[in-house]
Amino acid sequence: MSPRPHVPARAFTFPGALPPWLAHALRAQRGPVPWSAVTRGALAAGPLLLAAVLAGRVSLGVVAAIAAMLAGINDRPGSRRTAVKRLGVPALAGAGGLLVGTYAGDHVGALALTAFLTGLGLLAGGMSAIGPVASAAGTQLLVASAIGAGMPVPEAGWARALAFLAGAGWLTALRLVLPTPGAMTGDFRFDGERDAVARVYDAVAELLDATGAEHATARRAALTAALDHAQDALAGPRLRRCAGSAAERRLHAQYAAALPLAEAATALAWAAEPLCDRASAGPRRLAAAVRENTHTGPLPAPSRSAPALRALDDALLHAADAFDQGGGELHTRRSAARDLLRAGFGAGGREYGLRVGLSFGAAVAVAQVLLHSRWYGSHTHWYWLPATAVFLVKPDLGPLVSRVLCRAAGTVLGALVFAGLAAVLPRPEGLVALVALCGALIPVSTRHFAAQTAVVTVLVLSLVMVGGEPQASVSRIGETLLACAIVLIVGHLPVPGKGGGQVHARLAAAASAAHAYLTHVLDASDDRAARWALRREAYRALAEARTAIALAAHELPALARHSEGTDEVAAVLERLVDTTTACAVHLDDTGRLGARHRERLAALLGELAAGRERVGLRVSVPDLPVAGRFRPSDSGRDARDGSHEDTGRRTSTRSRFLRRPPLRRPPPSPAQYVPRGRRVPRRP
Repeated sequence: MSPRPHVPARAFTFPGALPPWLAHALRAQRGPVPWSAVTRGALAAGPLLLAAVLAGRVSLGVVAAIAAMLAGINDRPGSRRTAVKRLGVPALAGAGGLLVGTYAGDHVGALALTAFLTGLGLLAGGMSAIGPVASAAGTQLLVASAIGAGMPVPEAGWARALAFLAGAGWLTALRLVLPTPGAMTGDFRFDGERDAVARVYDAVAELLDATGAEHATARRAALTAALDHAQDALAGPRLRRCAGSAAERRLHAQYAAALPLAEAATALAWAAEPLCDRASAGPRRLAAAVRENTHTGPLPAPSRSAPALRALDDALLHAADAFDQGGGELHTRRSAARDLLRAGFGAGGREYGLRVGLSFGAAVAVAQVLLHSRWYGSHTHWYWLPATAVFLVKPDLGPLVSRVLCRAAGTVLGALVFAGLAAVLPRPEGLVALVALCGALIPVSTRHFAAQTAVVTVLVLSLVMVGGEPQASVSRIGETLLACAIVLIVGHLPVPGKGGGQVHARLAAAASAAHAYLTHVLDASDDRAARWALRREAYRALAEARTAIALAAHELPALARHSEGTDEVAAVLERLVDTTTACAVHLDDTGRLGARHRERLAALLGELAAGRERVGLRVSVPDLPVAGRFRPSDSGRDARDGSHEDTGRRTSTRSRFLRRPPLRRPPPSPAQYVPRGRRVPRRP
């Protein structure tokens, strides 16, 4: 990736006191243009369609272009390994949906087809509650099944499925082959991983700078997001289970070395005492070393006047050593099959599936009625209605009313633009060029749903005309507005059980993860790897719960009321996990909890119990252990000196980092660290 500092996307909102559901519809993301994704989009759908036109297989080219378009929507920033899963799994689901939809449309009647697609919607909706990749797979499964059942393509179902896989596979191949600017720094196989790890160290430095300030909580959330992104980038699919090269092992070690730094920085932010600039200088130099694939050089040592500062000091020393040695674990916990099934078939998954299945089934039913009543005339585009409903109803893609407004506005704009272009462009070469242009614009248009809808509308209408059908802008507008009405009605119908199931499921998962992390820390376990994995899981679950709560809060009041009070519980859980991290650092240093930590834990557990009763959250709240339960550790001896100036060797290093041998020699001075094997002149 590029060596320049990462510029995070910023949300642009219109001023004024607007209701949440309307303010969300007017909000767009801002950031640098992803030129690599734009290039891939230009080389995906357009060239595929051109090759099919030249080969005389236009219908299969249209299917392949649709698959490339759907894959382009999922082509987001990240590493190559992450892209394989993000693009490949939905493509496989889409090919399967196209296959079953084709055979269902050819062999069953309207009533049976409606029932079959409704059941498929229930299954795909529940599956979508598992996570983002599963949600994208569920979306493509339903869209492709509607296309397979309704699109008039002469080829057999297996040929359509192969064309779909070819279209998505072509974009995936482009993602793997074309380098991102800066990807060849050190190793061509890295395309996003190095920058993702560097952002973690930058986020640690920014959190240390914000310690004691009002925006420290936001910086801690940014650190969580950076750690999640880096963990996903490094844990993507590979042929081997372990890192296959020295450079990759070194990058894994650099990520693992950031975990104790993040833990110490979180503890310092919890203490809310401002730090000097020297504390953040070390992580910034580590970030530069990762990004530029160079050695760390001397690292400024912070003061060792408090347990969290001593933890930061030890973590910096460990990082300097790990950068030279290489090798490290990602400290991830794989989800068991029963956890995935619980997410898909639990309360949140059932509500999710019911909402998606009913909207998809209702759209199929209305489309079948209109088709058999000859409302469509000679244009059999009935599959547009259920396919549009899928993109509107998916709860994790944004608030329902916001997506409806953006979809309607984007479709009208895109249809009008296409009507003007279709009147002057030559056929089919002009339309093929228009498809290529829209493919290039998709990565930029994903920042706002209305813009994305406008680009996709132009692309789809171009594909329809290339396939030999007349201009269909008017029918496209009409069916989109009808789909918006169906989804608004069905989406606000009362469902069995308590509403807000997905929000409550995410919040319960976050509470369970926080409980497991707190229990592990209070048990004074020496397994640091398990502690870091539990901490990562707790913060990731909290981030997912926060996202679900924010989306639910921007719904219309009829839906938003089901998640009232959940944001307060999430805030308590965040403070509880932060306090648990501070307790872990303090226990490493002294071997027992201080009065401040016990009082804060007791207060937060009381608030959590009250909030749990208020929102109806079913999760247990742990009890504080009795005094003296913690056994003293060897690190307490090092805590008493307050400095490593006269110790000659840090006695806490072995106890702080599990299975790590003691340092071969002490640091040359208390003011700097020098990586092992590097000669740096001493200060005068």
